[in-house]
Amino acid sequence: MKKILITLTLTTLLWSCKSTMVNTISQNEVQVDINLVDIKDDKVMVTVTPPKITQNEVHFSLPKIVPGTYSVDNYGKYIDNLKAFDKKGNPLTIAKTDENTWVIQNATTLNKITYLVNDTFDTEKGTEFGSGDIFSPAGSNILANKNIVLNAHCFVGYFDNLMDTPYKVNISHPVQLSGATSMIDKDTSKTNDTFISSKYSELVENPIMYSKPNSTFFKIDDMDIEIAVYSPTGKITAESITDSMKTMMTAQKRFLGNINSTKKYTVLLYLSDMAAKDAKGFGALEHPTATTVVFPELIPQEELTKQMKDVVSHEFFHIVTPLTIHSKEIQYFNYNNPKMSKHLWMYEGITEYFANLFQINQGLITEDEFYTRIQDKINRANTLDDTMPFTTMSANVLVSPYKEQYLNVYEKGTLIAMCLDIIIREKSEGKHGILDLMKKLSHEYGIEKPFNDDELFAKITELTYPEVGAFLEKYVAGPTPIPYQEYLSKVGVSEVEEQKAAPIFIKGQTPYIVVMPNTKDIIVSPYMEPNVFFTSLQLKPEDQIISINNVNYNLDNIYDLINKSDKWKENDPITIKIKRAGKEQTIIGKVKLPYEAAATLKATDNIKESLKNAWLKG
Repeated sequence: MKKILITLTLTTLLWSCKSTMVNTISQNEVQVDINLVDIKDDKVMVTVTPPKITQNEVHFSLPKIVPGTYSVDNYGKYIDNLKAFDKKGNPLTIAKTDENTWVIQNATTLNKITYLVNDTFDTEKGTEFGSGDIFSPAGSNILANKNIVLNAHCFVGYFDNLMDTPYKVNISHPVQLSGATSMIDKDTSKTNDTFISSKYSELVENPIMYSKPNSTFFKIDDMDIEIAVYSPTGKITAESITDSMKTMMTAQKRFLGNINSTKKYTVLLYLSDMAAKDAKGFGALEHPTATTVVFPELIPQEELTKQMKDVVSHEFFHIVTPLTIHSKEIQYFNYNNPKMSKHLWMYEGITEYFANLFQINQGLITEDEFYTRIQDKINRANTLDDTMPFTTMSANVLVSPYKEQYLNVYEKGTLIAMCLDIIIREKSEGKHGILDLMKKLSHEYGIEKPFNDDELFAKITELTYPEVGAFLEKYVAGPTPIPYQEYLSKVGVSEVEEQKAAPIFIKGQTPYIVVMPNTKDIIVSPYMEPNVFFTSLQLKPEDQIISINNVNYNLDNIYDLINKSDKWKENDPITIKIKRAGKEQTIIGKVKLPYEAAATLKATDNIKESLKNAWLKG
């Protein structure tokens, strides 16, 4: 999972023909019929037909939690009017035992279960996921005849004794909508799709997005890739992001080499219109052969392309871990009473490290850009609890005080991976790195062979060096903060202080401009001491900014203003039209950038250049 915080604190803005297959039910499969044609009140009818039940009582559940989210979401609360029937249509006695589970009596006579599914996007308030909202890429959208985000765990339940039974899912849908997914449709009808999964856990790892066709297809080596986009206004097309996705994913495949054997991969991009009843949790969720991404549609195309590169690259690298290399807690995941693995430092940390390392390795970013990313992660990690053992946090990530430290998996988790990479490079004289370790682990274990949580450190030490094991015990399992500079110095990189240009319109999460809620006008904030950009142009609090360099701005295109300002250089000419005390005036001047002292990483030791190059380019 990769959660992206896209915020701009601006007073009001926080950033029919059925296939004959439908009626053919195997004695050894769970059949699910999902009706996307007759949607009423944003609710979808689902019918579940099990094979013969041999016990008198059976439990039917929706997940409490799904892999990759690390939060309790209780998908059962989105289910209405669940009923069970025998073959004659007589209702069976059911009792709801908790938010996600129903107990069905006389289950030996059970013929089918029916229920209605509400979508999750409609209920989002913009709160932190796991604290009310479901993280959007793990949720669902039901917009009749326009868009259905169909994460199977939102729509399809499971029987407690049939977890390894095959599932056949029939989905009837409007003819104008097509489903993008990595699964293979077994039905040739234009209004019905049939998908077969070997078991429940495989089904929930295959999201589908139904919308009017807006997809591109391309091939990298032996891997087929689909990019599918839903854009409410139609302004964002799959074609507009395909070139950058192809460049990035080609580089990822080249970086991974033979560790990756995925044959088909699908990127599902849902763009929210940010309305009251739409998605507000931005980021992505990984699956073995797909990534589900949610972003706001108003994000500028250039920024969308950049965010997609970072987010999708992270999710794609999850192919390595945990989707290939993982513990028994993940292999035998319990959707309603999960035991969490101790190794989020690997699942999320190494994944995020690879998502940054491959870009310098493959020439997509410069060395300085890579160092800036690492420094940013050090800075953010230092704001979190640096003495909480990472393995303890991981194993208890669903409860306080550990869940509040979850975001450190992307910060300190990345830095743990970096230090391990440097240790392995140093001990092998540059010949090997952490990617080589992951290849060895993938051969030792694999998709169907999990490791024991308590044995991983010993196995890694066996495959690498004693120094690697010592690091893991002291800094990952223990409470000792990592001395990052000690490890960076091994590759000749030091922390230095220099003056850097700061953002013009936002300081941290505090803006120098705000938006008037009724008019959408942008004004100079009366709550912040203005920086040199404003003072040099003699802008005053409550001045309305009408246009800059002949481009009009308001709430609707404020992202464009923020992004353009990041590219302004010192002394660039600038023309600003403002309204002050009801009167318009034009200010002509030059850009003066605010500067602040900032720690940054630089390669300072030429003697270590060979090892540094092996680390970054090897």
